[in-house]
Amino acid sequence: MVAIPFAILGVALSEDFFEDWGWLVGPVIWLVCSLVTARILEIPLAYVLFSAVAGGVAGLIVMLVTTHWAGMIAALLVFAASCPIVQSPAAAASASSRGS
Repeated sequence: MVAIPFAILGVALSEDFFEDWGWLVGPVIWLVCSLVTARILEIPLAYVLFSAVAGGVAGLIVMLVTTHWAGMIAALLVFAASCPIVQSPAAAASASSRGS
């Protein structure tokens, strides 16, 4: 999901834009995509935002040591690994109705 807005921005805007504003645009798109993920998967918003920030921090650390792409992969992996921990309210209700 994160790749779609980045691809659109990459085609629509020049490389100079990203050199000047990428530090701001990247994290904003990251958080917006995490909000969309929360909505689609019905995961609590606060938990998804925490996971997005944790992924972002992990990605930043990896990026500072290696490359931007490695940082992006690390951020996505941390985010993806932490989101399934919480069961959505709809899934919890479905599981409890099947068990009774």
